[in-house]
Amino acid sequence: MSNASPMTRLVALGHGPLMEGFRLIGVETHAEADDATVERVLADLVREGARALVFLEHHLAQGRGPWLERVRNEGGRIVVTEVPPLAAPDSYAPAVDGLVRAILGPAALEEPK
Repeated sequence: MSNASPMTRLVALGHGPLMEGFRLIGVETHAEADDATVERVLADLVREGARALVFLEHHLAQGRGPWLERVRNEGGRIVVTEVPPLAAPDSYAPAVDGLVRAILGPAALEEPK
């Protein structure tokens, strides 16, 4: 019996140009992915019992599919993180910003003067 822990998979889903960058650094990519692709990939990871870090481009991270919700609610083995779109990185605001402001107040994320 081996004590080696299973390898963590690195997976990215999003538009082709962004996925090309991830592919160049050795990440498993799914270019031009849609919500159905996200659901299929996450279902496969869960069924395999895989450990994974999954990068979702912003528009995909906003999905509400059952596998995406399950992975987010379970936490642990599969971590999903959001990546800003290439075309508008300055206008990007992660979903967690709203939660931080709701808990800590509207000024919580402002730059100190």
